[in-house]
Amino acid sequence: MSDLPLKDVADLSEDDARLELERLAKAIAAADIAYHQNDAPEITDADYDALKRRNDALEQAFPELVRTDSPSGKVGAAPAEGFAKVRHGVPMLSLSNAFADEDVEDFVVRAKKFFMADILRDPGFKLEFTAEPKIDGLSASLRYENGVFVKGATRGDGAVGEDITENLKTIADIPHKLSGSGWPAVIEIRGEVYMTHEEFRRLKEHSAKFGGQDYVNPRNTAAGSLRQKNPEITASRKLRFFAYAWGLAEDGNGNSQPPAATQWDFVQSLRSWGFVTNDLMLRADNAEALIAHYRMIETQRASLGYDIDGVVYKLDRIDLQQRWGFVARAPRWAIAHKFPAEQATTILTGIDVQVGRTGALTPVARLQPVTVGGVVVENATLHNEDYIKGIGNNGEPIRNGVDLRVGDTVIVQRAGDVIPQIVDVVLDKRPADAQPYVFPHACPACGSEAVREHNEKTGKLDSVRRCTGELICPAQAVENLKHFVARDAMDIDGLGDKQVTQFYAEGRIARPADIFTLRARDERSIKKLKDADGFGATSVKKLFDAIDARREPELDRFIYALGIRHVGETTGALLAKEFGTIEKFRETALAAAQHEDGHSLFPQISGIGETVRSSIMAFFANERNVQALDDLLVEVKPKPYVVVVSADSVVAGKTVVFTGSLEKMTRSEAKAMAERLGAKVAGSVSAKTDILVAGPGAGSKLKTAQDLGVEVISEDEWFERVGK
Repeated sequence: MSDLPLKDVADLSEDDARLELERLAKAIAAADIAYHQNDAPEITDADYDALKRRNDALEQAFPELVRTDSPSGKVGAAPAEGFAKVRHGVPMLSLSNAFADEDVEDFVVRAKKFFMADILRDPGFKLEFTAEPKIDGLSASLRYENGVFVKGATRGDGAVGEDITENLKTIADIPHKLSGSGWPAVIEIRGEVYMTHEEFRRLKEHSAKFGGQDYVNPRNTAAGSLRQKNPEITASRKLRFFAYAWGLAEDGNGNSQPPAATQWDFVQSLRSWGFVTNDLMLRADNAEALIAHYRMIETQRASLGYDIDGVVYKLDRIDLQQRWGFVARAPRWAIAHKFPAEQATTILTGIDVQVGRTGALTPVARLQPVTVGGVVVENATLHNEDYIKGIGNNGEPIRNGVDLRVGDTVIVQRAGDVIPQIVDVVLDKRPADAQPYVFPHACPACGSEAVREHNEKTGKLDSVRRCTGELICPAQAVENLKHFVARDAMDIDGLGDKQVTQFYAEGRIARPADIFTLRARDERSIKKLKDADGFGATSVKKLFDAIDARREPELDRFIYALGIRHVGETTGALLAKEFGTIEKFRETALAAAQHEDGHSLFPQISGIGETVRSSIMAFFANERNVQALDDLLVEVKPKPYVVVVSADSVVAGKTVVFTGSLEKMTRSEAKAMAERLGAKVAGSVSAKTDILVAGPGAGSKLKTAQDLGVEVISEDEWFERVGK
């Protein structure tokens, strides 16, 4: 995970924001697929909500960076392969979340503000809201034509779902033909498929008896059961269905025909048509009553016999819902009030420190085993050393400023009902001999100094302490080696993630220099690489040749490949341009690292601030890092960085911006090419921009360029212009 979420949005540069929006889009898309397609969530609801909120905040702060694949306009995930696709007559949207009473009060206040003109004009005008349990199951839409069930689908991505009609027909709560009267000629009934706790226990015990799979929770089990290719399997799982809403509703002529005037009346109609609805539904005209109903449902949560994760509030009148409208992916007239995580009390028996792939030292609590929400919890993340001391990321106290000590009696909860965390300490049970925890200042994996970096923007120390032994720390080694050989770094063909992992596990490589001595060592070895899994004489020769072909890399690529924290491709190029040779860079950085005021020795380079300089000096302050670099330089001779501007370069002195998807080169390759032709490459469009090179998917930068009258050319036109 990136460290960027630890920073306030206001502290992010445009480049930081762009990178984080890209990371968030990928993370949210992966989470959507895991949850909606695979029925196997990989992150908690709380973490997912945090990702979405972070994305929204970034998009509001940097509207020009909103991506074409932004999660803010999406619901769920694309339908899984293997099922026919069904387009919903009306999209199935998600709901905005409330996590505190104040959020509910704000929801009601916003409604009153929106309809204030009606309230002032009509003394009898009254806003009412419904409140009902939020079922933790799988959303489904049922299409009825002339009262007959003809098609059923999952939510999918909100617009298109999976056809699971035959499986839905096996659920007793779903009528094949509607009872009573008053239903529209065509109507999509929306609701939630779920599994009761009793049925989940029965299925889990039966599976264990016969050596079957271990089912995790009722929601995932219900979703998996509903997606069975054989409806008989679905029928054997005894799924249930609560109906609570509708999508498309039309009369016989295809005209819109709302089935009721209010949400409350519609639910009563659902019951008369043969559906099961939730009895814990309330109608009220104020936030206090809604919150009181929430509290009542919360007290009954454990005894309901099925999983719920909150309460949904809706504006009652349908015509007012339509007037209030929607935001990108959710109605304004509804909100989901989430429950807090379940809690339990246990003993903190120890604190271990783990080293992550980026060198971050993360403390982990070892707990006396305790059951929380049906799951046995033995470990919990402690995030960082400030968290142990009772200090949050913003510097404010958490747990009322109480620190954590081994032997403490602690209150544990499962955030989003999944990830365990310690939320409080029972101080009157603290042992008399309990000592404050001393966080290590040396990496437990390699012994290198572990430091907290200074954030030049906030003026504060980062909350995470990191190992400085980038090149020699075994906890970071594999990921650093992967970075070193990656396409935008040393770009060694045939040495990808799989091979790096294999070679490290087999003891063939541990540091970058080992890659370039691999051929010589293999020739002396009895256990030849050509005899290893996945290799042969031909593939080994190609690999060794590819390694040898990178013995004289470009300086900017080499500096970037070293994996120095905060030194990306752009920074690598700035350093290469400033120093010209690896020897000059090494000499200056080493001298600065050994000087008490290293910043005074390190040159001031436009685009490189105190954070990067400090990171470089920390790298060179570690003798083993320097030795690893020197060993590497015995094998590798980076080329001097020389910018040769042709006299006839048509872009020399011009400011160029690249945007969209480039198809013939990477963004870094495009930037390097432009700089070598004497152009200046900028990250954003302004009145000073001379040329915008726009690939497919160009967004706000293209519009800004057009508004400013900046010349816009395609990637092909760029190559024609520079004669490549």
